[in-house]
Amino acid sequence: MREAAIVLAQDLTKHYRVALKEESLLATLRHFFFREYRTVKAVEGVSFAIAPGEVVGFLGPNGAGKTTTLKMLTGLIHPTRGQALVAGHVPWRREKAFLKKITLVMGNKQQLIWDLPAMDTFRLNAAIYEVPEGEFRNRVGELAEMLGLQDKLHQPVRKLSLGERMKAELLAALLHRPQVLFLDEPTLGLDVNAQVAVRDFLRAYNRRYGATLLLTSHYMADIAALCPRVLVIHQGRLLYDGALEGLLERFAPYREVGLTLERPLPREALAPYGEVRALEGREAKLLVPRERLTERVAEILKRLPVEDLEVREPPLEEVIARVFQNPLPVEEP
Repeated sequence: MREAAIVLAQDLTKHYRVALKEESLLATLRHFFFREYRTVKAVEGVSFAIAPGEVVGFLGPNGAGKTTTLKMLTGLIHPTRGQALVAGHVPWRREKAFLKKITLVMGNKQQLIWDLPAMDTFRLNAAIYEVPEGEFRNRVGELAEMLGLQDKLHQPVRKLSLGERMKAELLAALLHRPQVLFLDEPTLGLDVNAQVAVRDFLRAYNRRYGATLLLTSHYMADIAALCPRVLVIHQGRLLYDGALEGLLERFAPYREVGLTLERPLPREALAPYGEVRALEGREAKLLVPRERLTERVAEILKRLPVEDLEVREPPLEEVIARVFQNPLPVEEP
């Protein structure tokens, strides 16, 4: 994969030197003349490769190094150590040809001009990226249709809902048709319907144009819906690089069995068949080891008054929590 990679990170590292300071007048004076520093290791030796057209999730808790990594890959900051290639370019050289091939969308940042219609920002971006007028109109029309924004383009941005503003941000970021999309929390703060709409658009955009996506999100539904492969980073180090299914197998060696009973049963009656995670009225949830799943399900159906039974994977949020509790060395995909 490394030879054909459109995004390649090798030993990517970013350290920050931070001044130490205590809260007192004497400490302030001492700090002014004799400063002491500590080193913050935001990203430490991260390596991975992403092939053209892949959609990859980038997971980790706050402060894990996700955004710092994206900023290095988009050329916003220089690494302390290591190398990167994105679409054949070294990002921090910020060459014009490189900037035309990538985009960065951050859910907590905005490029739209608040008091002007979104179309004004689109025209500005088209001028910056040298998109011809005819091509500009075609792309705006096509993307607006995909995003359901046709009747919102000429309204002031401040009058758009949060979901509509996020869609307009995506349209503005994609006008120059980039090959690589770096998406940092693109559904942040959106309601469920808006999240689904953004996910559907990103999936359709990837299929239509073969664009490569590297996506960070705290909403595990985004990752489950879009990303066959995930990278997991914790305290600046890569813990896992592989298939989402492999993550479930590796860190969640059990299945969740949901039961609807014909009549309520006490917890003790369910305990022999698995770990009882929830019990309310006739509804119960058990955790069963994967290797004993068939045996336990057969016993449940034979011995308990079951009206309905469903076997499912544990919630992705739970699996990720286990990753951070039990970090293991990264495995190459």
